[in-house]
Amino acid sequence: MILIGRYRSPFVRRVAATLKLYGIPYERRVLSTITDGDAIRAVNPLGRVPALILDSGETLIESVAILDYLDETAGPARALVPPRGAGRREVLQRVAMTIGAVEKAVALAYEIQRRPKQLIYPEWAEKLQGQARAGLAEIDRALGPDKQWLALGRLTQADVSAVATWDFLGNMLAGTFAPAEFPRLAALSERANRLPAFAETHPSLDT
Repeated sequence: MILIGRYRSPFVRRVAATLKLYGIPYERRVLSTITDGDAIRAVNPLGRVPALILDSGETLIESVAILDYLDETAGPARALVPPRGAGRREVLQRVAMTIGAVEKAVALAYEIQRRPKQLIYPEWAEKLQGQARAGLAEIDRALGPDKQWLALGRLTQADVSAVATWDFLGNMLAGTFAPAEFPRLAALSERANRLPAFAETHPSLDT
């Protein structure tokens, strides 16, 4: 398999970490949406990452669809998202909150880093930051005082996505969201990054 994208993208990273957790080997094309648009559009006309080229030649796009395929490949006993029931809903709701937060954070990064300074819309940037902060606070609360993982008492896709989100913020928006604000989420990231699947896909590896 070939994974398209950089680990700096939380969407690419959650796919990469999942591949490693499942023990599925892959190659990577380290392409950036900013500097490698034509090469990415040759794989995904939307010009977005990640994309995963399967051994069959089929190309999957968007992390949610790729992860669904990987869960199916791993099988229900190992899947990071349960196949059905309350457990599945719990994990997916945690994932939805986390991905919602990081989508707002990505938009914030583009607003304050890529837009010309004189064209930045402060009220919009403030709203994006508030939405991201609210989502992060909910994930921090969900971890609770004695929980090691976000759902089901084990590592799930909720944790993979939360760690990818938190590490993206530290890499791209350093100082905007302080660990002291979200101590449980920061601790989750520190804990997870001791595991090879996370250490080997850390966004700092692409900077």
